[in-house]
Amino acid sequence: MTERETQSITLELIDEAAMLQFGNRIAAAISWALDQTLENVPPEKIVEPALLIALQGDLGAGKTTLSRGLLIGLGHVGAVKSPTYTLVEPYELEMGQVCHFDFYRLQDPEELEYMGFRDYLVESRLCLVEWPERGAGFLPEADMLIEIVQLHEGRKLTLSGQSEQAKKILSQLNRETTGVNSAD
Repeated sequence: MTERETQSITLELIDEAAMLQFGNRIAAAISWALDQTLENVPPEKIVEPALLIALQGDLGAGKTTLSRGLLIGLGHVGAVKSPTYTLVEPYELEMGQVCHFDFYRLQDPEELEYMGFRDYLVESRLCLVEWPERGAGFLPEADMLIEIVQLHEGRKLTLSGQSEQAKKILSQLNRETTGVNSAD
């Protein structure tokens, strides 16, 4: 079995405002990539599984902040709360359903079966998953992994992906990141 090629971007963001702004950039790249892939396909005819983005990082690294910027960039108006206690917060947006998951309190990956996680993957256009390692063995491979590392000042983000959708998104982001403090 051959390993699929992974594309990645690494950059540093100085503060929360930069994290929110970069979330907006990711949203724009996602919208662009989905438009390219699903051109002339009415939303009710879309049968692709959700784009799955996994966010890894220590507690307080900025996973929810990045998700908030992404959701606002996709058109959500209002509060974006952490789904730490509810496990999932669904958002009905123009692009379709977007689900924000937080597996921090997950005790056993099998709990995902009881909450109907597989259904979310079919019914949603995008799933953001914080603490994906807690769903290991049950969670499918993410299209894109975003690793966030806390630095003395700011955060280092590494975005990597293997799926064709993720590669399109990363290519678009790569074109847009000129002017962002990119470490790659």
